[in-house]
Parts: sequence; structure tokens; C-alpha cells
Amino acid sequence: MRVLLQRVKEAGVRVGGKKISEIKKGILMFVNVGKNDTEEDINYIARKVSNIRIFEDEQGKMNLSIKQVKGSILSVSQFTLYADTKKGNRPYFGESAPPDDAYKKWKMLNERIRGEGIVVEEGEFSARMEVYLINDGPVTILLDSSY
Repeated sequence: MRVLLQRVKEAGVRVGGKKISEIKKGILMFVNVGKNDTEEDINYIARKVSNIRIFEDEQGKMNLSIKQVKGSILSVSQFTLYADTKKGNRPYFGESAPPDDAYKKWKMLNERIRGEGIVVEEGEFSARMEVYLINDGPVTILLDSSY
């Protein structure tokens, strides 16, 4: 499972010009479920996202988690994070899970994070979304459960 985290001051998703979700201070989380991901991968990513210290403390050091700052997460499914660009100019997405499996595991990840007491808003799976954000930092972190 690959997850790209962006620390944001705010973020949201529109589908068909209509706002479907929005957060203020928190994390915009782009999620790509891999074809071989298991529940162990989901649990690993949920723990990491819930506890990663990417928010600044009173000394300006990245020392606080999303829970500590009472932030929210906007979770957006994005199958392109597994793009293989080694050959040619057209990305290959064969390492991404099939849509039904990806949807189920994405929802499971979001529920695990909610179980940590964190508000998780969602994009719309498999939709053409307009994702907007105000990046804070910028701080962008890539997590991969296979490392």
C-alpha cells in the first residue's frame, strides 16, 4: 500500500462541480492499494498515519501527530501512485489492486484510522475528482507498506 501524505491548512474534493468533502488543519492522504496488499499492510499504514509526527510543536519542530493537534484527514483513493514509468512514456498501473479489492481495502483503512479517534473525510472512489488544498510547509511524505 502506498500513501502520500500532505500536511494541509485545508483541503477538499469536488465531484461534478459539487463539494463532497472538506477539512481544515490536517492531512490530505492519497491512497493506492496494491494488488498484493493484506490486512497487515492496512494495519501498518493506519498506525503510521495515526502516529506520524509531522505537525510542529511550540518550538517549531515536527514533533506532534494528527491526534495531538486534533486535525482531520481527507482520504482520496489514487491508483496512480503505483505507476511504473520505466519503459516507454505511458505509465503502467498493473501493481494497483483491482477496483473492488481496492475499494474494500481503502474503506477498511479509513475505518481503522477512525478507530484511533481521528475524523476521516473521504473523496469519491473511482470518480473524476477535483482535489484542492493549501499545503502547510510544504510537508509531503510517502509511506509504503512494502519497505
